[in-house]
Amino acid sequence: MTLAWTDSLDGVDWTELSDLYRKAPLGDKSPARLKTVFSNSMFRRFAYEDGALVAAGRALADGLDCSYICDVAILPSHQGRGLGNELIAQLVELSRGHAKIILYAVPGKEGFYARHGFRRMTTAMAIFEEPDKAVARGYLAP
Repeated sequence: MTLAWTDSLDGVDWTELSDLYRKAPLGDKSPARLKTVFSNSMFRRFAYEDGALVAAGRALADGLDCSYICDVAILPSHQGRGLGNELIAQLVELSRGHAKIILYAVPGKEGFYARHGFRRMTTAMAIFEEPDKAVARGYLAP
């Protein structure tokens, strides 16, 4: 598998990125929403194979205190090949120098991120736009 990695927003097909999140499956994220959040993120990585987007992720960071890695998605046909490991390693490396690197994981994937040095936080709190859905999906405690 020969991949081309980039952090450039030039040429991103936002509809293709939206399709990647739906297939991953990480939910429906509109192309306009993805363009906004990726454009406002300090770090981002896209992986292309033969011109097709197969992985993406980003980190919202302030440059010193906190970097928050999120929206990590791998096309299902490319999962299990080490691509997720490479994407997380790149985002962690880009985030080095921050006092803390925080990651928001899909429930059940914590073990994967633990292999990259992430540890469960005991004091994390969140406000979700749709808290009942977040509880049902395992993101918030009841």
